[in-house]
Amino acid sequence: MNYKNIEVKKTTIKLVYTSMLIAISLIGSLIKIQGSIALDSMAGFFSALFLGPAYGALVASIGHILTAFTSGFPLTLPIHIIITLQMGLFAYIFGVVYRKSNGILASIIAIILNGIGAVLILVPVTTWLKLPLHGWTFFYAMVGPLSLTSAVNVVLAYIIYKSIENKFSIR
Repeated sequence: MNYKNIEVKKTTIKLVYTSMLIAISLIGSLIKIQGSIALDSMAGFFSALFLGPAYGALVASIGHILTAFTSGFPLTLPIHIIITLQMGLFAYIFGVVYRKSNGILASIIAIILNGIGAVLILVPVTTWLKLPLHGWTFFYAMVGPLSLTSAVNVVLAYIIYKSIENKFSIR
């Protein structure tokens, strides 16, 4: 088997895993904590470790859109588009930090970004859009549940990845 065939096989395997992880993300999107806060991003954070940061960004982004869709876009479509971009970025950063440093640091950064940073970014946006829950009221209402759910998603992704890390190698 030549190099090109090996690369095609790896790409096909990654696409199949990505599809399966998006399906898992859909299942997680149905396990809601509050509004559109759910267990959808665990698959995205796992993908960032297992398949690579770009795949993690893709799965996390699609995962959030699925959660927003199954929740009826409670924060409006523009806010959920921003959150979708945030989720992709945070999963990507998680994967990069893990590769360059370690899982503990990557997990801490991902939890802070997703739990606090995401809501901080939305404070002026929710105020500008004049949502019923906006500004600092929005921040205080969301930061606790989002931080807790972020911790659950990130820690579960990390634990699952570490438990299979040496059993599967597709990179």
